[in-house]
Amino acid sequence: MSVFVDEVLVEVKAGRGGHGKVAYRREAYVEFGGPSGGNGGRGGHIYFIGDEGDNTLLKLRYNRHIKAEDGENGRPKNQNGRNGQDTYVRVPLGTICYKEDGTLIGEILYHNQTLLVAKGGKGGRGNRAFQSNKNKAPDFAEQGDLGESFKVKVELQVLADVGLLGFPSVGKSTFINAVSNTKVKTADYPFTTLSPYLGMVRFDEGEFVVADLPGLIENAHLGVGLGIQFLRHIERCRVLLHIVSMDSEDPFNDYQTINRELMMYDEELLKKPQIVVANKMDIENADEKLKAFKKQLGDIKVYPISAIQKEGLEPLKYAIA
Repeated sequence: MSVFVDEVLVEVKAGRGGHGKVAYRREAYVEFGGPSGGNGGRGGHIYFIGDEGDNTLLKLRYNRHIKAEDGENGRPKNQNGRNGQDTYVRVPLGTICYKEDGTLIGEILYHNQTLLVAKGGKGGRGNRAFQSNKNKAPDFAEQGDLGESFKVKVELQVLADVGLLGFPSVGKSTFINAVSNTKVKTADYPFTTLSPYLGMVRFDEGEFVVADLPGLIENAHLGVGLGIQFLRHIERCRVLLHIVSMDSEDPFNDYQTINRELMMYDEELLKKPQIVVANKMDIENADEKLKAFKKQLGDIKVYPISAIQKEGLEPLKYAIA
């Protein structure tokens, strides 16, 4: 299993433009050949390109210095220098790039989408470009411009339609295994899921992508536990699936605690549509706890399921779609 990396700081250095050339025509029987210095080539740009087959920024962690080729200097006989070769770096969909001061460079949302991260320097003009009626044999040329060079903060926000919320061990991974083609490690202890997983759910009414995130716990917004590290990944989700376990001593308190943590992290997350799911309906006394839970929620609809026995999943799929 690959290591999940969703934030990295890299240094980019685009290519420098080639210098213009100072040169003159040298031909037999031509006393004043005139200037013939070519222009320098453009420095190479640096692009990020979307790759739907990738889901981590791990490659950038080991490639923190990204450079593009310098442009070639101009040559005699009015020959321009070659442009520097552009550098393309493949990144996962959902990648966002910022400069160190927080300025947004752009984001990658589609496969093979390209994002210009750093521009190469402009090539300098050769002395041929400066010839005029007043100066028929200029003896100077331009230097090539430096390419852009700065540090880039690269973040990954997983692209998914549905984000799973809940305490550790409420059955989120079991749910995603039951409804999708993804097989996530499951066990009855906290933080089995250490990084986000994506699962594609297909059925007769369509399809959607579900993101399984590490569970939240109380005071997660203060850095307790693991889940707060990955809350950015649900910011793009169109709907949140809030899974509450019926083997909890107080399901309603669990529900309130998770929503409180969302509010402390970003109040905007509470404005997203949220579907409440009561999981582990196969355990003893689950019906009684569900009845009390529904009464405490009031008008909020609850979908009872047993993810491990794959019961109650179809109505939930239709509600999500």
